[in-house]
Amino acid sequence: MDGIATTIDAFHRGRFHLVQPANGAHRSGIDAMILAASVPPDFSGMLADLGAGAGAAAFAVLDRCPRAHAILYEKSPLMAACARASLTLEGNEHLKERAETVEADVSLDGKAREEAGFPRDFYDWVIANPPFNDPKDRATPNAEKAGAHVMDDELLSRWIKTACAIQRPGSGLSVIARPQSIADILQAMRKRYGAVTVLPIHPRPSKPAIRVVVSGIKGNRKQMDLVAPLFLHDEDGGTKFSVRANAITNGRAML
Repeated sequence: MDGIATTIDAFHRGRFHLVQPANGAHRSGIDAMILAASVPPDFSGMLADLGAGAGAAAFAVLDRCPRAHAILYEKSPLMAACARASLTLEGNEHLKERAETVEADVSLDGKAREEAGFPRDFYDWVIANPPFNDPKDRATPNAEKAGAHVMDDELLSRWIKTACAIQRPGSGLSVIARPQSIADILQAMRKRYGAVTVLPIHPRPSKPAIRVVVSGIKGNRKQMDLVAPLFLHDEDGGTKFSVRANAITNGRAML
């Protein structure tokens, strides 16, 4: 990419690769792989990835689900360009005909949202990785990173409103966020989604959760469940991933 230093990084043990900025912007990692693992193993419909970044989560779903298609929504022109560049890589041929990137702001509403490329009642599953840091947290001085990491007031509710508008009844939504955002997410999902599940993600069994994956079904009336947590590392396993986390990271297990 002209003027931008990038790396090409392997995911799913080399089954697909991702073009990412070498520095100065958000780089995808285990959060994206965990989010991708929230999509059912036999998924074969249309996926929307909100806040797609360089495309890691959507590409991970497509790599695992050969009949699925995805639209990646990303506000940053730099990150959208990385996602498009990834689809031209040798070895990603199994992805390029099933993915498209749209530069658009997920927080748009109403007519502006539809004009930006968000169709109503269309998608069979939506995944979302919204900016997760509170504005009161120490923010990065880099504008590109700040846009990916820092939420403003009501951002989560606007993103979930967009997700609900673009997905068909009975389809699923999965959001990865910090545990501090649970209340805001559940409030935004109220009266829109049922069969909600909250899955905590802990670095180790003895440590507090650092992420949650909240999923729900549009229009469903079933009550919420708090499901078994994911531990990224065993208590005495050092930096090595747990068996389950390793399988999820490599697209070999689902949440």
